[in-house]
Amino acid sequence: MSLFGLTFEKLLIIGLIAVFLLGPDRLPYYAQQLARLVKSLRDMANGAKARMREEMGPEFEDVDWKKLDPRQYDPRRIIREALLEDEPEAEPAPRVVRKPMESAYAKRQRMMKENAPTPFDSEAT
Repeated sequence: MSLFGLTFEKLLIIGLIAVFLLGPDRLPYYAQQLARLVKSLRDMANGAKARMREEMGPEFEDVDWKKLDPRQYDPRRIIREALLEDEPEAEPAPRVVRKPMESAYAKRQRMMKENAPTPFDSEAT
């Protein structure tokens, strides 16, 4: 069992380091403080759960809490499911064939051959 990614061996090493750093005089006091902290966190979690149950009423029992667990979030699975969804295929849009655009250079060359006047934009000047 691991708590926040800490295995039993890692917790044991942290405990031994704490014993050496704190010493035998201060260790009981800090162990007592840690126990109080854990107890207060557990009481807060139980209070929040009781309040949720009270406010939600009978709907509280119908909630699938495992589905809402953030550890279940896997972006790869979500993307895979989104990509593999079967959507009805729509008819392809009719293909429009367009004449390729004429470049400015080609347009100028054509106009020179035709002896057409140079285009002038009165709003540009």
